[in-house]
Amino acid sequence: MSEIASQNYTEDNIRSLEWSEHIRMRPGMYIGKLGDGASQDDGIYVMIKEIVDNSIDEFVMGNGRSIDITIEEKQVTIRDYGRGIPLGKVLDCVSKINTGAKYDSKVFKKAVGLNGVGSKAVNALSSWFVTQSVRDGLTKIVEFSKGDLIKDHPEQPTEEKDGTIVKFIPDKEVFGNYHFIAEYVEKLLWNYAFLNVGLTLRFNGERLTAKNGLSDLLERNINGNGPTLYPIIHITEGDLEFAFTHSSKQYGEEYYSFVNGQHTTQGGTHQTAFREAIVKTIREFYNKDFETNDIRQSILAAISLKVQEPIFESQTKTKLGSQYMEPDGMTIRNYIHDVVKRNLDNYLHKNPETAEELYRKILQSQRERKELDGIKKLAKESVKKASLHNKKLRDCRVHYNSNHEMRLDSTIFITEGDSASGSITKSRNVNTQAVFSLKGKPLNCFELSKKVVYQNEEFNLLQTALNIDDGLDNLRYNNVVVATDADVDGMHIRLLLLTFFLQFYPDLVKAGHLYILQTPLFRVRDKKETIYCYSEEEKQEALDKLKGKPEITRFKGLGEISPDEFKYFIGASIRLDPVLLHRDSSIKEMLSFFMGKNTPERQTFIIDNLRIEEDIILDALVA
Repeated sequence: MSEIASQNYTEDNIRSLEWSEHIRMRPGMYIGKLGDGASQDDGIYVMIKEIVDNSIDEFVMGNGRSIDITIEEKQVTIRDYGRGIPLGKVLDCVSKINTGAKYDSKVFKKAVGLNGVGSKAVNALSSWFVTQSVRDGLTKIVEFSKGDLIKDHPEQPTEEKDGTIVKFIPDKEVFGNYHFIAEYVEKLLWNYAFLNVGLTLRFNGERLTAKNGLSDLLERNINGNGPTLYPIIHITEGDLEFAFTHSSKQYGEEYYSFVNGQHTTQGGTHQTAFREAIVKTIREFYNKDFETNDIRQSILAAISLKVQEPIFESQTKTKLGSQYMEPDGMTIRNYIHDVVKRNLDNYLHKNPETAEELYRKILQSQRERKELDGIKKLAKESVKKASLHNKKLRDCRVHYNSNHEMRLDSTIFITEGDSASGSITKSRNVNTQAVFSLKGKPLNCFELSKKVVYQNEEFNLLQTALNIDDGLDNLRYNNVVVATDADVDGMHIRLLLLTFFLQFYPDLVKAGHLYILQTPLFRVRDKKETIYCYSEEEKQEALDKLKGKPEITRFKGLGEISPDEFKYFIGASIRLDPVLLHRDSSIKEMLSFFMGKNTPERQTFIIDNLRIEEDIILDALVA
């Protein structure tokens, strides 16, 4: 009899979990990946979104025109001025699964929150969670820790305005040594402003509001893409709003898509239908059978759809799966096609200058594509040959989950040198972590055309590994991590790689996929404990803690770190610095300074700031 079969299986093996126990045991089911805040899709930001979603639903239903959000240290406070939760149901709404008003479609017809789970997940995953409701001169407060009720305060009279106040501190036991990145929170809140004209959000005192919906969204995100070729086309009809233009410089396609205010970062049926509708309408308008890529090359677009009871492909609602517009039963595809066809065709007829600019852009994309076709064909042959004998890519086993969505923990490390690549390869998680090895310093591709991507073997193989030749739709890794030594050569390689991505694939950076791996500068240890330090300050703290005369090792390169130690640095305790593009950043100006002709000035900058690279260089380059 097998070992498994011989194990006792009795009634004692059956457990019924409390609601909070299940959430804490399987948090990924409710908020996606956990993370430490380095990624914009980490759980601590999903927690903010879940609470704000409830406030947005109040606004959509005509209640409350402002929301206040503050973050002090680790504490998040969200205050709306809607109707407030009915006082007798405050406790149930934040601690009983499948309890809430979202099940009553008459009250919340096209709400963001659907399942009554969001606030409960935040409650269970917070070391401290307080909800206060104010209605008609009375207030009710309930207080929790890790989903357990601490105190149920009695109703009290109050002079505060009606609404709901939620305060929480994400639990360190769940999220580790996390930190909030203000840019991520601000981006999340700006999207709410763009999608809800008339709403004012205040984030740590800064006022966020929009007058022109998705047109304002594109205007805010257009910097760094080069000048647009024609004014933004902005259309609103019924349950669909969309806006788009074409950039004169950007490669690829860039979309911001939303359903009922939810940012569907993985797209879905609505985004697919919109992309099809743009192509179909433009072909018919010009009566030309243009290639799809020629029409959509360098497009910047935003789309917002309102759907009653939408079906998302996961609890985190990043991809729409709905096929129909309820209650009339029309398919989402046909609805979007009809609205886009009618309005865009009409717009182009009324604005011949825009129509002419768009036509010239398509012809330009056509010429560039034909010029590249021959080069790409040779490049594909080169990749096939290189794959037979080249070990540049040590791929991972799993890229997508059961819903065919890219796994949030899928990662590729881009390294330089055999020793560094070897250490990471031996210590990685082979299921979700891949390694791509560079051979020396990559080419400086600043101001070069995209054909260099296909002519340069390193770039060609890297592009193929990521599968981003035709945009991000088929990106194979959620996290693209640059892992270089913490010295001058390593910094130079880092800048060359950033130049490659910013020059040809800025949408990869804007979508939050590009990171810099932090590795420790020092190892401080005695006979009982080993502490890895990422700065001089952390080293001093370690020395103060261990006292005596501990051994201090200075890591000069990734190759000096053994595979056994690397497991710690790229495992659960991995530290990643996101490469952020500030909205006022000009990609061309940044790259001109870092990769242009001012080489002595650049070298001086790198050397002077090497020791504080994460604070200075990344902020100056991409923040």
